[in-house]
Amino acid sequence: MESRILQHLQMVEQERQRRLADPALNACVQALKLFQQQRFARTYADLLASPRYGAAARFFLEELYGPGDFSSRDAQFARVVPALVRLFPEQVVQTVSHLAELHALSERLDGEMASELLGAPLTALRYVQAWQVVGQPERRQEQIELTLAVGASLDQLTRKPLLRQALRMMRGPASAAGLAELQHFLEQGFDTFKAMRGAGDFLCTVRERELALASALFSALVPPGTDCLPRDGGLGQLP
Repeated sequence: MESRILQHLQMVEQERQRRLADPALNACVQALKLFQQQRFARTYADLLASPRYGAAARFFLEELYGPGDFSSRDAQFARVVPALVRLFPEQVVQTVSHLAELHALSERLDGEMASELLGAPLTALRYVQAWQVVGQPERRQEQIELTLAVGASLDQLTRKPLLRQALRMMRGPASAAGLAELQHFLEQGFDTFKAMRGAGDFLCTVRERELALASALFSALVPPGTDCLPRDGGLGQLP
């Protein structure tokens, strides 16, 4: 488990360094991430407005889909993975492993798409075209499954009656070990999914909509001059 987490974090860092060496590519990746976060907000507007599911949808939006800078959290992971594996319960380490794997895959896909998008404004049409050029359905499927695995792992953690107390007790050791941001992610995820009182319907909705969107984008016809996305894809026009 330790070596897998480290391998994924090394992939993320390599991708980050590649972008830092190319400011135009880095800016394009950030614009792409923002676009995808806005797409998520439109696709899940109903869940974001839901008293039951709103917090979980925002957690996904901010922690898994957003353009936020996770370099500090990633650096913490990489420095202290042995301590993480030693200090945290096995179920928590599994959640972190899913997160690291998702992070690595998403960063690679974003980097590849941004490379296709360089040189002209990011429009909805160009997004679809880049998606189809980079498109490997099996990798998109894997990305969706990993996103759901993170959610399912957090949901499973909420079913351990003593785990929330154990996480609270871990604040001091986690901070001392340089794991404060990871600790925050885990506590926030735990509390968010606990308040949802069961994540089955939420995760099922995410699966259905993301698979439908991926299928629509891979099969979309994008004739020249048509700056649009499939109406059923939940993307709409760029703001």
